[in-house]
Amino acid sequence: MAGKPKTQVGKKKAPAATETSLSIEEQTAAFLSSGGEIEHVNSGVSGQQSVAGPKHITLGNKPNAE
Repeated sequence: MAGKPKTQVGKKKAPAATETSLSIEEQTAAFLSSGGEIEHVNSGVSGQQSVAGPKHITLGNKPNAE
């Protein structure tokens, strides 16, 4: 005998894009009115600093230069 199909609890619906756009516009206006400045960042530039070391690998057994 087959059991009842499992139902999933519905996820909350995402807010409409217009609500999100309005929120961003209000936050931007508040930022600018408090003395903040918007800095132009060129395409392809990231503000994140890399915390990982270089991804180079060395093959073979070279002696360490001391």
